[in-house]
Amino acid sequence: MPLDSIYLRALTGELAGRVSGMKIDKVQMPERDLAVLSLRGQGESLRLLLSANPGSARLHLTTERFENPKSPPMFCMLLRKHVQGAVITALTQPEGERMAVLELDAYDELGVRSSKKLILEMIGRSANLILVGGDGRVIDCLRRVDMDMNSRRQVLPGLIYRMPPPQDKPAFLGCECRARLWAEAPDDQKADKWLLNAFSGLSPLVCRELCCRCFGETSPVIGELTPEQRADFPMALDALAESVLKGEFTPYMVLENGRPRDFSFMVINQYGAAAEGEAYPDFSSLTEGFYLKRDRADRMARRSHELRREVKNRCDRLRRKLAAQKQELEQTASREELKRSGDLITANMYRLKKGDRVLETEDFYQEDAPVVRVGLDPLRTPQQNAAYYYKAYNKAKAAEEHLTGLIASGERELDYLESVMDEIERAEGESDLADIRRELAGQGYLRTPGSQKNPKKQKESAAAPRRFVSDSGMEIFVGRNNAQNDRLTTRDARRTDVWLHVQKVHGSHVIISCGGAEPDETTLMQAASLAVYFSQARGGGKTPVDYTQVRFVKKPSGAMPGKVIYTDYRTIMAEGDEALAERLAK
Repeated sequence: MPLDSIYLRALTGELAGRVSGMKIDKVQMPERDLAVLSLRGQGESLRLLLSANPGSARLHLTTERFENPKSPPMFCMLLRKHVQGAVITALTQPEGERMAVLELDAYDELGVRSSKKLILEMIGRSANLILVGGDGRVIDCLRRVDMDMNSRRQVLPGLIYRMPPPQDKPAFLGCECRARLWAEAPDDQKADKWLLNAFSGLSPLVCRELCCRCFGETSPVIGELTPEQRADFPMALDALAESVLKGEFTPYMVLENGRPRDFSFMVINQYGAAAEGEAYPDFSSLTEGFYLKRDRADRMARRSHELRREVKNRCDRLRRKLAAQKQELEQTASREELKRSGDLITANMYRLKKGDRVLETEDFYQEDAPVVRVGLDPLRTPQQNAAYYYKAYNKAKAAEEHLTGLIASGERELDYLESVMDEIERAEGESDLADIRRELAGQGYLRTPGSQKNPKKQKESAAAPRRFVSDSGMEIFVGRNNAQNDRLTTRDARRTDVWLHVQKVHGSHVIISCGGAEPDETTLMQAASLAVYFSQARGGGKTPVDYTQVRFVKKPSGAMPGKVIYTDYRTIMAEGDEALAERLAK
């Protein structure tokens, strides 16, 4: 992972000066492996994030507002008991380790002053958050490690806390034999792999970058290097170690198509024109910028998994049902042939008798009256054969009318469920998912929220629409789901407010609260950009957006949630802008 021990050295050194001396005012755990400490002191308030997620273990200051679960985890309650009100006396990193230690001046259960440590271990799958008392014993930890899980090191309440076992290779910064180890490197190994395996404390990204700077490629075979290149490499390693010891760091993000790809404590050039780089003002904002959006998406994917699967299964079943109905409808297209056969039999009744198998006669429905053959059932009389064709015709005609109605209804239902799927993709928190569940329950797709064992459970209040303020000072409201779109457009908005929606795709209803005035061009364009951003057209470039006054927007009787019709509208082109949405959000 990019967050190696050298990067952590720079990060903890930066954070130590910010959080030391501050008081832990509040402890939150929005996720099982994510703790947020609200800090006060030195004339400011900060929020320190500690993540023990195996795939994204880290610490940094954060400005993100997390949604708390209804019931806090047990470890959160323990932290509140032991560290809430404590003062951070130091933030350190054990040399060469991917660890951060918060040293705390706290009080025990009897009100006696005591020292404690909150240790964040950021070691891959073994990532952990551990609370240690002044006697060096573990009070508790996020992940308990017993003998069956690790025979070399157990982490359990009551045990003496011991450091993770050292790696079987020297630390990069403390090693004085880099040149000797390089001279002994096998010729058939790649240089970046050798560097990663020879020293602890370096990430694969930094190893590739050092090779790129020295050899012009990220992963050369050692035996193919020139004598000059082999001689220069130890000097490059020594130069890196010296700059790290001097604290010469550059918080650097690597972006690919505008999205974070890697980050480091040094400028990264190995990707060339395939990626661009961006220097950050500090390591905390760099770390948050890299992980925050990815983690938010991962959290929502986990939380919405069951709901997403339920809606997807219903969509898939409905698509299969519609395909079968449309195929059956196609078969009714030949019903006129059935009526024509009945008419021909009736017209030639005098020529037929029971037992005939075929009627050959002129088709008076066609201009040239060609001779056609009409199949007959020999067990039926001519009258019964004609009645059979008329009955089949009437059945096909009735089936066409019935299937046409079923298909129209099914397509409306599928369109609604696809809009719900879009809502799930754009949900930002558990409250958004809860609103969607209530909406689906109200439509009969899910059981009513709340346990049957507790029928008196109070109904949760729905989240408010997203609120934005344009650069001109006008309020803009954006619905979070279909039910909220209905309320926003048909109940909350005034008749003279401006309503916006992307054309022909699912998306949120957007309302510009005008107060009877015409919105200026800036507000209109920003509202249109929000309409695109909060729709299926997000990321699709320029998109047509319709807008009109709310008084021209109507909800048809019996329509699915979020479905409206509108008239007297105009269309403008706009593009979704995430940075704009974040800037205007209130």
